[in-house]
Amino acid sequence: MGGQKKLSLKQIERAQARRSEEDKGSDKKKKDKKTFTKEKKMVGILPPSVKNKKIVSEIKKMKVLTPFAVSTKFNIRISAAKDFLEQLEQNGAVQLVSGNHTIKIYKPVES
Repeated sequence: MGGQKKLSLKQIERAQARRSEEDKGSDKKKKDKKTFTKEKKMVGILPPSVKNKKIVSEIKKMKVLTPFAVSTKFNIRISAAKDFLEQLEQNGAVQLVSGNHTIKIYKPVES
């Protein structure tokens, strides 16, 4: 029943003229801008070794440990970071503070 009303010829001409002016202006802008493509980084699948002292010391410097924080710091997948944090918890390097089935928050154990 409803819908958009039919435009008059004068309105169609004005709209067409506006579009052609915008196209001319946008062509100049497009030539000036350079497009940059963001390079994808290869994300590691395997978590780092729990026995590596350097990595464990880096983890202990962090205040709060979440899978996202660990995955961005060491450039690994979030699932690998979750496994890594669970291994560290079993070894006693970190302690579970809070969490649910979605996310777990850890803190480093002070030694």
